[in-house]
Amino acid sequence: MTVTEETAPSHYERIGGAASVKAAVALFYDKVLADPELVGYFAEVNMAEQRRHLALMLTVVLGGPNEYAGRELAEAHQPLNIPVAHYVMVGEHLTATLTELGVPADIITDVQVVLEKVQDQVVAQGRGTGA
Repeated sequence: MTVTEETAPSHYERIGGAASVKAAVALFYDKVLADPELVGYFAEVNMAEQRRHLALMLTVVLGGPNEYAGRELAEAHQPLNIPVAHYVMVGEHLTATLTELGVPADIITDVQVVLEKVQDQVVAQGRGTGA
């Protein structure tokens, strides 16, 4: 019997699916909301909805089912004038969360690559880049 026909499991499947994504989102926002530099971004935010959006987005990033129908990253983030330094801090919280939950290093690296690719959609245009 050969298993060469079988496709490799997605990152989403490898980490345990929806329950694991939900746990990661909960721990991530615990870290972000405890960070005095970042908590202000969420003062007027419905956190239940915010957590749901991130779980759906993270599911897509990890190769799970795409059920995300929210706003595009730029539309949601550009009005917030987020500097690069704060974006980096959020990425560090996400990396720490995934590490703490025992997510394999190759998956964390892939998530970091996605964070790098979408940075320009999230940070304030022309600010904090040093250019």
